[in-house]
Formats: sequence, C-alpha cells, structure tokens
Amino acid sequence: MNKAYEASNPGGPHAAVTAQTGAPVLAAKGVHITLGGRKILQDIDLTIGEGEFVCVVGASGCGKTTLLRLLAGLYQPSEGSIRYRDKEMLKPRQDVAIIFQDYGKALLPWRTARGNVALALEAIGAPRATRDARIEELLAKVGLPGEADKYPNQMSGGMQQRLQIARSLAQNPSVLLMDEPFGALDAMTRQGLQDEVLSIARSTGATSFFVTHDLEEAIYLGDRVVGLLANPGRVAITLDVKLPRPRDQLTTREDPEFLRLRRELFDFIKKAEA
Repeated sequence: MNKAYEASNPGGPHAAVTAQTGAPVLAAKGVHITLGGRKILQDIDLTIGEGEFVCVVGASGCGKTTLLRLLAGLYQPSEGSIRYRDKEMLKPRQDVAIIFQDYGKALLPWRTARGNVALALEAIGAPRATRDARIEELLAKVGLPGEADKYPNQMSGGMQQRLQIARSLAQNPSVLLMDEPFGALDAMTRQGLQDEVLSIARSTGATSFFVTHDLEEAIYLGDRVVGLLANPGRVAITLDVKLPRPRDQLTTREDPEFLRLRRELFDFIKKAEA
C-alpha cells in the first residue's frame, strides 16, 4: 500500500514542501506518536504561519485527526515536539480553539444558544456585564441573529455547527483547529459555512488548520493543502494554493488552477490507496 505513490515521487515529501508565509505559529518538529502499540504518525515536520489557512487530506486512518489533537495539545508526541509560537505545547490553550465534526455532542443540549456561547465566556472569566453584548455579536457574526433563546434540538445541523463556531470564537482564539466540521452537512449548507469560515478567518486574522476528506473543500479553503500517507501517517505532498481571494463558490471552482490542483490531489489519493 502507498508504494505506487512513493515510487513515483522519489524526491520524498520534503521535495514538495514550501515555506509558510508569516511568523511561525504552530510547528510539528520530528513528531512521532504511538497509540495502543501502533505507530499512528511518523516524521511529521510541519510549520503553519501567522494567518495561514492549511488543510490536510488523506485516506481514512492516516492520522489527520491525531495530528490535529497533537496541535491542540490534547495529545503529546512519543518523539519530537509541538510548538506554539516557539514554545512547547504541553497542554490545551485558551487561544487555540477546536471545532469538532460532531456538533450534536459538542453542544450542551440543556443550554440555549446563548448559554452555549456563555460557557466559553465563563471559562475565560469574561466580565458578566459584557457577556450579553458579546454573545449577540458572536451569534450575528456566524449568521444566527435572533436565535439566542433556541436550544440545539430546535436548530438545523447547519445552525448547530454555526453555534459551535460562535462558542469557539468566544475564546478569542488566535488559532482555529477544525476537524471535518462540515462533513455531516448537505452541500448547500456546507458551502455557506465554508464561506463563513473564510470570512471569520480573514476578519480575525486567525491561523487555521482544517481536516477534511473533501479535496475540493481543501483547495477552496486553503493557502496550502497537505496530503498524508497512511500506516504510519506521514506528510507526502504539500501544494501551495495561489487562487485569488476572496474565493467564490462558482468562479473559483471553475478556475483552471483549481482544476489542476484537484487533479493532482485526486492522483495522489488514488496512488496512495493503490
């Protein structure tokens, strides 16, 4: 498995990697991790710059989510180090927010939208007098104005995911780590939220790391796309995405460069699974 891709890319993963722009924010240096006696990731070297949007793709089981959890400080590497602004990441940080795929489990069903966002404000010790205004601001930012008193079970899947994003933004994060956050949503809702996330990343200047199975989504969102091979997971390809911003769901996807990148990623996945 994966031999076809490695044989056709004798320069190895580092031949394809280009440096990030902006000061380094997150970095994995020589990272290996073994869980349950199985090596999940090996020789991971990845640096993400200030304000950069990096997407990671790869077959199921290649370690994409494990890499995200390492960058979040939820896991510690067996070898190597994870660094945040050149300091070792030894535990989760308030200014590094995670947006999960399973919004149903991420939200507290007994709290309204207001209460779910308030949870993050409570955790960071925001003054009570400022919370209501901040909650209204955040709900408006993610397209949920006037929805503060609804419970999660009164909301669509897209609305619940918007709520999870609002709660994450309440932490005032400088980094957004997103683990297939739109995977369970229909195509139109997914595209709308892709544009919301791009708008939020641009307006806040947040550095973003986005896990996805969707090759088109990765190209549409990213400044770079990183492809992992499996068993164990390792960086095999890194593509710079130089498509103009702001992106557009129609014209961006019709751009010849978008189509070229999609073909290159498709070929990578096909060879990796051979």
